Amino acid sequence: MVGDSKVTGRERDERGERGAPAGQYAPIAGYEAFRLLRRRYRRVAAIVGAMFLGWYFAYVGLSAFAREFMARPVAGHVNVALLLGLLQFVSTFVLAGVYVAYARRRLDPLAGELR
Repeated sequence: MVGDSKVTGRERDERGERGAPAGQYAPIAGYEAFRLLRRRYRRVAAIVGAMFLGWYFAYVGLSAFAREFMARPVAGHVNVALLLGLLQFVSTFVLAGVYVAYARRRLDPLAGELR
């Protein structure tokens, strides 16, 4: 029902946020290592996501509002727009690599402890 405040099958923590289904992950949620793992994951996901979206929207903004700059030739028939478009792909793989390195160094050891 619309507007119903009941959360069926899910518990809320002390801050009122929805948690895992009742009974499935509730015991581990009390561990400090689990809370640390969640904080680290959320922080790196927010940073990497913001970097990716910021770079993407900068490219879209330049394409829409700086056409002369984007049309400027760099080498032969390659212009700034094409170069920056290719860098979008490169930056995606670089950001994914940064995340994997961070996860191996800071997230995986904590997750291993919790198993």
